[in-house]
Amino acid sequence: MNPRKILYVLIIIVVALGSSLFGAGAGVLLTINYIRNQNDLLPVSTEGSAPDIATQISVNNTIIETTITQVVDQVEPSVVTVVGKISGTTTFFGVTPDQESSGSGVIINADGYIITNNHVIEDATSLSVIYNDGTEHPAELVNRDVFADLAVLKIEGSVPGVAQLGNSDNLKPGESVIAIGSPLGTFRNSVTVGVISATERSLDSGNGYTIENLIQTDAAINQGNSGGPLVNLAGEVIGINTLVIRGTSTFSTNAEALGFAIPSNTVQMIGSQIIENGYFARPNIGADYENISPRLASWYNLPVNWGIYLTEIQNGGSADQAGLRAGDIITRIGDTSIDETHSFINLLFDHQPNQRISIEYVRGNDVRQTEITLGEVVYR
Repeated sequence: MNPRKILYVLIIIVVALGSSLFGAGAGVLLTINYIRNQNDLLPVSTEGSAPDIATQISVNNTIIETTITQVVDQVEPSVVTVVGKISGTTTFFGVTPDQESSGSGVIINADGYIITNNHVIEDATSLSVIYNDGTEHPAELVNRDVFADLAVLKIEGSVPGVAQLGNSDNLKPGESVIAIGSPLGTFRNSVTVGVISATERSLDSGNGYTIENLIQTDAAINQGNSGGPLVNLAGEVIGINTLVIRGTSTFSTNAEALGFAIPSNTVQMIGSQIIENGYFARPNIGADYENISPRLASWYNLPVNWGIYLTEIQNGGSADQAGLRAGDIITRIGDTSIDETHSFINLLFDHQPNQRISIEYVRGNDVRQTEITLGEVVYR
């Protein structure tokens, strides 16, 4: 090889090595300078040791206790699961096995009185309640009111807690509430939270009368929650959960967050009378009857579209003493006429046993008025 070419190759190699060394050195200097700049931003340790970044982070371990948790702790011991045994029935194929029903209830008295729904204990031949700690205790039915869907049970011995009833007349839409119960009978004392959606709601029972003055809430209520308490943030029971609507026959769409509760003032009125007297009495006219609707009126060519057709008069009863006869049609109770929105039974229950009221009735083609002294009856 030509000596001149060899010299050129060596020069190129030397230049390349020099450039590499210079770049590496510059990189090191830049890195050192960066680290120094970063150290200048860190606090200087008084101990002379390297700063510890982790020591700058402060963690507060705070126990958060809300109003809701306080209310639940206060009320939950008084909430029970109600279990009923329903005896089997005799069929063509033999006797069916016994069944078990379940719902919820709340202890309202230190003597062991429990409020629940009538439909929770209906048809049960024996009853028991399960406390929040899992222990089961026998219970007895004191009495019930079918039309308000309320029942009072009694247990013996000391109770784990007593709930206080509040004033449901003070409720306002938007107020926060807590529902406690045992959905599906398995998940004891489950807690759901919502608001008062509305008050003074009415629902058709499907049995010829309307359940009136209900509280509507969006707190989740499921099967098994029936009979459990609806509680305000003061820890007071302001309602007894009774039903939830998932859908209606009018609309094909499903409904959500439509739960209803019986107001605590109704619970107080009926429950206290059952506890004191052993029963709750409703007014009665002393007659058997059939409800008249426009369809029934057209079928039988009746003179009115709404009212009650008296089918049998009880001897010596209120209707008998007022001069009413079988075949008469009562169309008005007090000052209110019977119609689509005012059922006879609801108008009757606006009055008290032994109260004297005016009524309007149709006999043949004549419209007549008279007064009747209401009787007293216990609907079991």
